[in-house]
Amino acid sequence: QVQLVESGGGLVQPGGSLRLSCEVSGISSAYYVIGWIRQAPGKGREGVSCISSADDLTYYADSVKGRFTIYRDSVKNTVYMEMNHLKPEDTAIYYCAASYRAVAAPGFDAAMDDWGKGTLVTVSS
Repeated sequence: QVQLVESGGGLVQPGGSLRLSCEVSGISSAYYVIGWIRQAPGKGREGVSCISSADDLTYYADSVKGRFTIYRDSVKNTVYMEMNHLKPEDTAIYYCAASYRAVAAPGFDAAMDDWGKGTLVTVSS
């Protein structure tokens, strides 16, 4: 059973930075995709970024490209997302999710099978 535990959310001022962590356990396949999906108040779900175990291929939504960086530490079984130059519109609950069948491409979030409970990021002055 795949388990994902997010951490690192919090309150940050516009222009600030945060690093989210997703500790992953129970992965039983050499190929998998770990992604970050967010949901802002009153808005739909958005697939923000993901990383595949195949050559660490990554995907970023246009809304975060150039500001967010996703990477993984295979030893610690943890996927990180470094978020810089944060904006108020980045405020959302950020969920970590996993899939054996997704690809690192737009729409990856629709293929995620296992989800964490989420961590809240609030960008406000």
